[in-house]
Amino acid sequence: MSDIHCQGTESARHRTARPMHWVLALLLAAAGAAAAPLSSEEIAKLGYTGTELTPLGAIRAGNADGSIPEWKYEPLPVPAGFEPGDRHPDPFADDQILFTITADNYQQYADKLTPGQLKLFEEIPGYKMNIYPTRRSAVYEKRFYDAAMANAKTAEITVSGDQIGFKNAVIAWPFPIPKNGHEGIINAMTRPLPTWINFWDNTAATTSGGDYEINKLSVQIHWIYGDPENTIENFDPSVQGTGYGYFQTITAPMKQAGQVLLAFDPIAYTSNLRQAWQYNPGQRRVKRAPQINYSYPFPGSSGLMTVDSGYGYNGPNDRFEWKLEGLHEKYVPYNSYKLHSGDVEVADIIQDGRLNQDLARYELHRVWKLTGTLREGTRHIYSYRELFLDEDSWWVLLADNYDNRGELWRPIELHLVNLYDAQTMFYTLLDSYDLQAGRMMFMGLDNEDPGPDMSWRAEDSYFSPGNIRARGIR
Repeated sequence: MSDIHCQGTESARHRTARPMHWVLALLLAAAGAAAAPLSSEEIAKLGYTGTELTPLGAIRAGNADGSIPEWKYEPLPVPAGFEPGDRHPDPFADDQILFTITADNYQQYADKLTPGQLKLFEEIPGYKMNIYPTRRSAVYEKRFYDAAMANAKTAEITVSGDQIGFKNAVIAWPFPIPKNGHEGIINAMTRPLPTWINFWDNTAATTSGGDYEINKLSVQIHWIYGDPENTIENFDPSVQGTGYGYFQTITAPMKQAGQVLLAFDPIAYTSNLRQAWQYNPGQRRVKRAPQINYSYPFPGSSGLMTVDSGYGYNGPNDRFEWKLEGLHEKYVPYNSYKLHSGDVEVADIIQDGRLNQDLARYELHRVWKLTGTLREGTRHIYSYRELFLDEDSWWVLLADNYDNRGELWRPIELHLVNLYDAQTMFYTLLDSYDLQAGRMMFMGLDNEDPGPDMSWRAEDSYFSPGNIRARGIR
């Protein structure tokens, strides 16, 4: 287990000033080295109660001053009368703000803020963070934890070219006790999602003047990797379509209505890459879309976010050298039920082109710091990225993305909630700041639509090119 530390992060510009041979040696040693199998003593640290680590490898104990509590296997109860598609009432509605970080006092908390957060205090007038009591509410369905503890005994990293994959693991995190960047990025890619979900993932990109237009995106996902019948014997993570099926239909604005995007991803990209198709009702043609990867603009983002920034990071992992830099205590968005509520409208969330920080909730959590440095000879609009991942879920909570000059460009936040009827964490809002353009991108603006429905099911044929045209016609 890496030591917990909360040291400041040096800038990418300073980092690239070091001799190239030093950087190369560091990357090869820290990111590329194969980890030894876990010992029986390490595996014995995992468990539901009474062990040093939780079933997925988080530190069970709280921190020294008690501001981070102990993790307990206590799933959040589903309220009486709750129906699939209902909004999730806030289980922590009575919590009060402990204190507020502002431009006047943020330097007092600098060791618990990321470079992106520090930059927002410096550049966004009136920016603030309301800090609430820490609730370690990431408690999953038992089968995911059972799978993680079984995976710990068998999972192995596989590498093909520069693509990082894995084998001998199913359903949940393969590496509860990660040893390097390879295992860290795989844990992030395999964090459990709702196995089935039908939801609205509406987006809005603000102008420099603060205006925006809502793109209504109806999305259905089947998280194939999490299917309960998967076993090591019957499941090959490198096979096409072993990650998820993704079906997105734009229903508004009218000029884009009817456009469809279908994607099939493996969970490990060592043998296969993403398969994607697009349908444009104006052309009435279904086309393959191999370009929807890496730094391709995310649909509905007005070019303010890359495809691989969705959910903090997704897709092939071969263009970056990944390094796991231990656990840090940071103030992160968490338990964001106010932003999830159907009692607020989009106009309440986006004010003057910015996120209404009165609706955001931040808590102190331990997070894994995972850095990605662009590989020599590859191309991306980002040269460096820092991901801060929740120790209790491996969800990306914060992502700082740097341009090719080494300047911080696009800090991203993911505001999580526990979808307790499915006992999985999921994001209710993603917000991305473009510091160069002075604009913002939002995803997950579903407050004026039905809530996420995890009871939704479909036949395999739903996620097929043959189903696109019928769904895409205006």
